Amino acid sequence: MDRRSRQRIARLYDSYLQRGYVRGKLAGDPVYAATATLVAGTTLPLLDIGCGIGLLGLYLHALGHAQPYLGVDHDARKIAAGQQAVQRAGLGALMRLRHADVAELPPMHGHVALLDVLHYLPAARQSPLLQEAARHLAPEGCLIIRNVLREPNWRFHATRVEEFFLRTSGWIPGGAQHYPSADELRAPLQDAGLHVRIEPLRGRTPFNSYLIVARPHH
Repeated sequence: MDRRSRQRIARLYDSYLQRGYVRGKLAGDPVYAATATLVAGTTLPLLDIGCGIGLLGLYLHALGHAQPYLGVDHDARKIAAGQQAVQRAGLGALMRLRHADVAELPPMHGHVALLDVLHYLPAARQSPLLQEAARHLAPEGCLIIRNVLREPNWRFHATRVEEFFLRTSGWIPGGAQHYPSADELRAPLQDAGLHVRIEPLRGRTPFNSYLIVARPHH
């Protein structure tokens, strides 16, 4: 995405901090382009669990993806900011953002995104959420997860340092609860009948981030 498009999306938000966050994320985080590639060529709706301010949906529509988008998040402030941005973009007919807990997912089937969400939940809630997300996949849909994985390396340590500052800033109330290992992610998805692929997705960041793509077996 070019700089002008990034600026156009950032201007949809009122807060100076949010505008800076949007510009930085769209310029340096590879997860948006990776997601766009995975959902390209389909008309399936996208359920974005833990959508924050709705940035993924706005990015996809800026690239010409016209499938319906529903984002859910437990943070009412972020949902309100995202809803305002969607209305300003004139996308109210295609994009919906809803204040809801991850345990209150709507009856929607298509693609599902879980971007940087799991580690903010206790370990005991992660596997049930993965299995619930799998139940919202259409037969041709894909579950797109980006998450830091627990590994004994410097990237994982850098991630924990960043999470400390996110928690103290108030951007992520409560902070990280449990970083899953690759096996902790793979097992419940395979149990749900999905084929799972895990690969690094770090871009220009120092963080121990991975892209996990899970699809139904055919």
